[in-house]
Amino acid sequence: MRIDSHQHFWEYSPAEYGWIRPGSVLERSYLPSGLLPELTEANIDGCIAVQARQSLVENDFLLRLASENSFIRGVVGWIDLQSDSASLQASEFASNDKAVGVRHVVQDESDPDFMKRPSFRRGISKLAKLGLVYDILVYWNQLDDAIALARDFPDQIFVLDHIAKPAIAKGILEPWRARVNTLAGLPNVCCKVSGMITEADHTNWTQEDLSPFFDVVLEAFGPSRLLFGSDWPVIKLAGEYQRFLSVVENLAAPLSQSEKAALMGLNADRIYQL
Repeated sequence: MRIDSHQHFWEYSPAEYGWIRPGSVLERSYLPSGLLPELTEANIDGCIAVQARQSLVENDFLLRLASENSFIRGVVGWIDLQSDSASLQASEFASNDKAVGVRHVVQDESDPDFMKRPSFRRGISKLAKLGLVYDILVYWNQLDDAIALARDFPDQIFVLDHIAKPAIAKGILEPWRARVNTLAGLPNVCCKVSGMITEADHTNWTQEDLSPFFDVVLEAFGPSRLLFGSDWPVIKLAGEYQRFLSVVENLAAPLSQSEKAALMGLNADRIYQL
């Protein structure tokens, strides 16, 4: 089974998707009919749709798409983890078989101590018993708090999105590498090999630019805790689906067949219980 563990859908409107810059290639709707040809060409069996809005209506939207398109194997949605009703929101979301995880866009929070907030952590504490994974979306300089969060909730499964967005365009490994190694030392954390080319030079990136960063997460997490993710359609800011997929497969070439199969889908199937 080959699974794309990270992609997005939206019906574009400026009010709903204020993070999309005017004039961007992302400034239009992206729906399952647009992704399916990419998956078919890549011989990928299914995908996990990840929230792009911090709203409960996002859950309904993505779960509806999943009910209409069998190749959408799971949904990582959003709940207000700081709310007094976080437990109820999580329970209602988790009652759908396609609901597999939740995410908060911590990278955009202005409070540098957001992950330390008792209200946020109280919400995190509700997820494990419901079988929901938590996707960590942070920049590399927020990794220390992500490490503390994962360490303090050892029963919660965490998945690091986009390898924590290191400075690939500048080729700077440290201190990102040291922090990733610390995070990977926690057995309840996995990592998505996704979002890499959008952190590289959008117009001139090469496989050689990505290779040192891929090698770091491969050594840190091992093949059993890495998941391929395209980040479609955001990937279009810097390249195309098939090119990034080919680069990941090239970088993974030294792995055994079983290790490649784990990276390209079996890990996502197991971790998110698809």
